[in-house]
Amino acid sequence: MIWEELDAHLDRVPGTVSAYVGRPGADATWTRFADATHYAASTMKLAVLVALHRAAEAGRLDLDAPVPVDNSFASAQPGTPRFGNARDQDNDEAVWARVGGDAPLRWLAERMIVRSSNLATNVCLGQVGLPAVAQAWALAGARHSVTGRGIEDFAARDAGIDNLVTAADLAALLGEVALGATRPGPLASPAACAAMLDVLVAQEHREDLAAGLPAGTRIAHKNGWVRGVRHGAGVVFPDDAPPYTIVVCTTTDLADGGADGEQVEDDACRLIANVSARVWAARRELAG
Repeated sequence: MIWEELDAHLDRVPGTVSAYVGRPGADATWTRFADATHYAASTMKLAVLVALHRAAEAGRLDLDAPVPVDNSFASAQPGTPRFGNARDQDNDEAVWARVGGDAPLRWLAERMIVRSSNLATNVCLGQVGLPAVAQAWALAGARHSVTGRGIEDFAARDAGIDNLVTAADLAALLGEVALGATRPGPLASPAACAAMLDVLVAQEHREDLAAGLPAGTRIAHKNGWVRGVRHGAGVVFPDDAPPYTIVVCTTTDLADGGADGEQVEDDACRLIANVSARVWAARRELAG
């Protein structure tokens, strides 16, 4: 009954609300428009994180080596000028303080997740490359999600090159990371997957999925938002039930809070928190 009630509740929400709930490695318990594409906002950083760890394991990158921190990036649209990030659209002064110097790639990857730094993301993306991110999506079994450009690459955006996600694809990626921490999987070694989970657990933006959980509940998650968009994607680790994946993607006027780098709380946050709380109440009843 809870899933019918959730669908009825979300039917009244303006715009598109997609969702995926299930245990990693098992069939979904509940989905809602799970293959509908949404603008990714900062959830694209999940695939960048996976690509970085894969490249490190393959010996193509050293996560502990310092790399230059320059606010200048090649556009994904050929023949257009380089672009940079706007400092006032970011939420991590620690990364901006390194501009003109360098920083370890592992530290930048952590800031990309825990503070959702756009600048750190583009530096990491420049190191690992878009094809490696595409491969991370593919290996997880994603069918519709695309990371086509860096953040604030407006020339590429205007040319139709975009970053898109679905609830099902985000659940597939996170589910493989969670399962990969317990046994060898397609993405990375158990040690690398466990390290990624630790970074995701340290996420500091906790105003959506995490807000619907009891205090202290372990959740490895990433969110993303711009005006009109709010997403939350995570794996929850209850003490009294097996882990479960929960993803809620919204393209809605309820997401009226600020730019991607700003920490905001709006009606879309509260909507996602409400869904998270309802799923938590049914955590022992999920399939698989």
